[in-house]
Amino acid sequence: MAARLQEKYTSEVCAKLQEEFTYANPMQMPRLTKVVVNMGLGRDVAINKNTKVLDSAQDELAAITGQKAVVTRARRSIAGFKLREGMPIGVCVTLRAQNMWDFVDRLCNVALPRVRDFRGVSPKAFDGRGNYTLGIREQIIFPEIDYDKIDKIKGMNVTFVTTASSDEEGRALLRHLGMPFRK
Repeated sequence: MAARLQEKYTSEVCAKLQEEFTYANPMQMPRLTKVVVNMGLGRDVAINKNTKVLDSAQDELAAITGQKAVVTRARRSIAGFKLREGMPIGVCVTLRAQNMWDFVDRLCNVALPRVRDFRGVSPKAFDGRGNYTLGIREQIIFPEIDYDKIDKIKGMNVTFVTTASSDEEGRALLRHLGMPFRK
């Protein structure tokens, strides 16, 4: 069974994008390839060696995304940060297919409207190739997280990877999918 947002993409969004950009071939239509959710834990894990924070971050990210989180490790040593190569520094999830569409739907329609004083997300956070990165300051905006079990507020980055060739196409794709951009 296809996700609600995926059905909206195939039935409505493709037609709107075709009308807006006049593609010669349907395969030129920008698509959402994957969504990467990254939660950097910084000092708590690297310096303090607090594995409890790492475990709770893994559990929270798994609850939010519906997929097991992978521990990310430092690639190189940085003496100024007391960081050694191979130390755990965060958790990450890459979502594709059904999980990706479900997560984007919940993010745009449930989680983002729960942010206090929400006026929309920045339309300037594109990378020049149609990919968009969104920073979230608190994991408690997701209804899957039980507020009473939170030991520390943690932020996360959500990256939307698209097949769009420019920022305008990527912005149009995400806007038609329901991403609430600021005016």
